Formats: sequence, C-alpha cells, structure tokens
Amino acid sequence: MTTLLTIRRLTAATLVALVALAASAGPSAGASAAPYRAGEVIVGYQPGPLLMATRAVAGAWGAPPTAPTSAASQEDVLHLSAGESVPQAVARLQRRPGIAYAVPNYLAHIAGTTPGQWVPNDPGKTHSPGGWEQMQWNFLPGFGINVPNAWANLRADGRPGGRGVVVAVLDTGVAYRDWHQFRRSPDFNTTRFAAPYDFVARNAYPLDRQGHGTFVTGTIAESTGNGIGLTGIAYGATIMPVRVLDASGFGDAATIGRGIRYAVGHRARVINLSLEFDPSVTAGEIPSILSAIDYAHRRGVVVVGASGNEGENQMAYPARDHSVISVGATTRDRCLADYSNGGHGLDLVAPGGGQDATIGSDPNCHSERSLPPIFQMTFGNPAHPDRFGFPGGWFGTSMAAAHVAGVAALVIASGVLGPHPSPSAVLARLEATAQPLGGTRPNSSYGYGLLDAGAATAP
Repeated sequence: MTTLLTIRRLTAATLVALVALAASAGPSAGASAAPYRAGEVIVGYQPGPLLMATRAVAGAWGAPPTAPTSAASQEDVLHLSAGESVPQAVARLQRRPGIAYAVPNYLAHIAGTTPGQWVPNDPGKTHSPGGWEQMQWNFLPGFGINVPNAWANLRADGRPGGRGVVVAVLDTGVAYRDWHQFRRSPDFNTTRFAAPYDFVARNAYPLDRQGHGTFVTGTIAESTGNGIGLTGIAYGATIMPVRVLDASGFGDAATIGRGIRYAVGHRARVINLSLEFDPSVTAGEIPSILSAIDYAHRRGVVVVGASGNEGENQMAYPARDHSVISVGATTRDRCLADYSNGGHGLDLVAPGGGQDATIGSDPNCHSERSLPPIFQMTFGNPAHPDRFGFPGGWFGTSMAAAHVAGVAALVIASGVLGPHPSPSAVLARLEATAQPLGGTRPNSSYGYGLLDAGAATAP
C-alpha cells in the first residue's frame, strides 16, 4: 500500500519528466546475441528522492533484489518470477518512471573461448562429440543461419530449443513412432510429438513412407545433445505430424487445406509447408488452400512455405500467398541456389544446398563449384522405412523452409516479441535481423536476406 500511495502523489509534470529521463538514459537490451543469466535483470535507478519508491515498484512487480542493498545503491540485480522471460522483463522495466536502465545480466568468459555457445555432442558421421559441425554447414555462422547463438539465447532464457512451441509439419508423414513395419528415427528419441494425424490414410498414424517429412522434421526439431546423429534447430519444440502427401510425395489441395485447419485447431503456433503447386497454378484455382491459410493467419499461426524449385522468377503457391512466409534457398557460398524460385514478394532465404545460380552481379556466386547438400537423418530407401542414415543428394526450398519454421519457433519461445506475437510480427523480426544479400532489400533473388537465428532471438 505504501508503494501505491507514493506513486499516486506524484504530479503529472514529475511523471512526464521521469518518463523522458528513463527513455533517454542508459542502454536498452539492444539486439546483442551475447549470453546472459537466465531469470536475472540488472536495474539501475535515477538518482534523487524517488530512488526508494522506484525500487519498491520493482519489488512489488515481482522481481525482488537478489540481496539486500543500501539506500544509496542505485542498482539491483532482480530475480524474475517463474515463467517471466528476460526480454519481457527488460521491456516492462524500461517503461517505468525512475528507472535509468534495465538490461540482461550478461556473462563474460575466459578470453579465447566462444561466449555462451552450447556445442551439442551429436557426432554426425564421425565417432567424436560435435562431429555434426562437419556436416551441418547450414547451421553455422557465416554461410549458415547462426544456430549456435540462438541455442545460447534460448538456453539463457530458460526455453532451450524453443520449448513450449508446437510446430505442425504437413508433409509425407514423420518417422515419429514404431508401428507395424515402421520405426521411429533413432534421432527422435527425445523429440516431443503431439496430435498426429494422417489425412491420406485417414487414421491417427501419419508414418512416413517417403523420407521427406522425416528429413524436414529433423531439420526443425531433431533431438540435440543426445550423442546421436545430427542436430535440430528448435530441438525443444513439439512436432505435430500431419500427413497430407502420399508415398510418391503428391497431395491434393482439399487434403492440404484440411491439414492446415486441423493444425490450427490443435494449437500449432507454426505450420511448415515444404510443398508447392506447379507455378502455373493460380490463386483462383486453390481456394481451399488459401482460405485455410487465411484462417491460420487470423488465428495467430505462422505459416511458412517453400518458394519452389523451378529456378523461375516467380514463386509457386502456397508460398506466393501474402499470408505465408515465403522462403528461397541458398548454397554454402551464400548464393541463390540454381533451382530456387524468387520473384516479387519473396521474404527470406535459408540454406537449401546444391549449386550456385549464375548471377554475374553477385560475387558470392560461382556456378562452376561443386557444393554440398543438406544433411539430416532419414531413411534413404522408401522400401525400408526402418533403416536410417544420412543420405546425400537432398537439397531444395523444402529444406530452406524448414530452417525458417524452426527459427520462427525459437523467436516465439524466446519472448523477444512478447508472449503471443502475431505472424506479421514474427515475419518482421525475421526480415529485420536477416543478413542482407544481393544489394538493396528486399530484392527478387534474396528477399530481405539470409535468415539469422542468433540475431532473431537476441534480446
């Protein structure tokens, strides 16, 4: 009661002055991807007679100091209540009168080490912990999407790997469990699954008959740090396997539309569509798909789509729809892949593997080079959906879209946009933090640039 009474007696002029001071004094949390202590915020107070009052406000807000401080002290380290993210707390505190700054409690490190990065022990094809880095160039900084920094950000914020977010994978199915001749992928041993459904076979067992859906799911959320296989971007997220494509990789508009509505109804936060119609298909010819996408968008679900693999300057549907985050593909050279569709409205690019396109104005592009594909654990032979490995030759905008879906889940889980960010807010965040490619942005080849998971999840 004392705190509330003190605040109410402030004059309007004093409040305005304090708000102005708080807005201009000291650094904000910024866009740094540096690691910080989970659940802690450093708060500095404006000097003067309101010091004790502002400290009392911070305490009443639910974040008492970690230790008693003297009345003369102008800084506290606050412990956050359970479930409160550091970015959310920083944003809320910075808006309070009398607070000079509110920042994460950043971590220093011994010179020469990589700050804050958690290096999973997944061996890839090697027999050594961390061998995944030799295969998953697409996850590394530089020519990839900088996933290690994103992992550090989410671990610091108490949401490792995007925990708490449900990602629906509408595809050929997923090797998510043992059933008859099917086997669970060995590298899904700690991956969470929920609300599976098969719209092709019309049962509750959407097991993969082709390998594509398992590959895409692995990129998004393969178990990570388990000493097996490779790593997944949002390894802590929950996957909703929804089978809408048959064993040949084909599916019709009505089935896909039903799958989208099912995912929304079962509380997916992100839907991945690593599929495309022929570029000649128009919006008027797939109303069931577009109405389902609009339904998802209006209910706050992020929908991600592959731009298509025809090498054209026009995207295929569903990625061409304005409510879908459209994703083209890049190579290890940070060049547009030669198969990737682009065009007006392309939002982002992410690694898809394969060869460089011939773009004379882009110094990153070297079409004569032989470049690696994307690797992930799946079965290489559809006749044997129980024999898993790392088959080569997998590349495409399907893989690129999965990267964006995984990072979208991390952004939502991180809290950098608040607890319930809209699809438009998530897209804006991904675009604003992307690494520019191809000159001005957006452009028809790269959109706003190469996805950067570390920057997108930074406080």
